[in-house]
Amino acid sequence: MSKDKLDLLQGTLDLMVLRTLVSMGPLHGYGLARRIEQVSGDRVLLNQGTIYASLVRLQYRGLISAKWGTSDGGRRAKYYSITRSGRNRLAAETENWQRLSAVMGRVLALPQGGSSR
Repeated sequence: MSKDKLDLLQGTLDLMVLRTLVSMGPLHGYGLARRIEQVSGDRVLLNQGTIYASLVRLQYRGLISAKWGTSDGGRRAKYYSITRSGRNRLAAETENWQRLSAVMGRVLALPQGGSSR
């Protein structure tokens, strides 16, 4: 894997999907994947299996809903939308990630030195 690409921690893709749906409104899986890749500056590359595993997981948990529609290309596609439960989970997880990021920033800012054994 290229050093420019990022490994995703467990649950981060689900959070990205929820946030993207809040921001963009209903999207099909391919559109979600491309938007996440675009926003990440192509540092997150999603294959079809990865994005659809996340969508199935989120739908099973009631955080998103799906309905069939027609894509811009005229194809039948399943469009995903965030639910009220999904919005609540997104708010809680966003707050958690912000706290975690602040803590990691403080720890990573510690000066180097000391002895290594």
